[in-house]
Amino acid sequence: MPTTDTATETAAADWHQCRVTLPAAHNWLVLDLATPRPGEWARSAADEHFAADVPDDLRTAFAQDVLWYRDVAARQKALCAALLAPQDGGVAAFYCVRELAGIPAGSLRLDVLRAEAESAEGPFFRPPEITEVELPLGAALRVHRLEPTDPGADSGTVLEGVAHYVLPRAHPTALECRLLWGALGLGEELGRMADELAQSVRLV
Repeated sequence: MPTTDTATETAAADWHQCRVTLPAAHNWLVLDLATPRPGEWARSAADEHFAADVPDDLRTAFAQDVLWYRDVAARQKALCAALLAPQDGGVAAFYCVRELAGIPAGSLRLDVLRAEAESAEGPFFRPPEITEVELPLGAALRVHRLEPTDPGADSGTVLEGVAHYVLPRAHPTALECRLLWGALGLGEELGRMADELAQSVRLV
């Protein structure tokens, strides 16, 4: 299976990079979180994404989407982030890994993470599905949710997502590894993809 790695520098004391192996790497766009010119980068990414005969308005719309997700990841201080966007198509899903900073050492436990996940403010369309899993990086909490993009609106887009909250056994920290998507009919397939992505996350 074609794969690629994404990485970004972090100030953590005992590791320097977060790496994720992307399944079917040709279908993914790795977000450049370090570029000083994100707008230019997004437009260049859009030009490379589409064939030459694709109308400019589609390229512009895709570039705006890419820039929006890139800015979200940057605001969250993501360690790495990527978009599932098959060639000549739109954005199907957003994957982001970030460090959960500021958690006291004594709270780096699955029961604490579970309590926070269970008490998270919604609105959600159903209670989250929460399970404990073991990943190569360490023990993790898998949380599957359905939520509106705009909680204050009467209608709008519904997002489905699977997040893995990981406690790396070799490092005193916690990570959120989250895949979000809007096409609810793809939930089963993308849920499996979220699991595969989480299995591949490593700190080096």
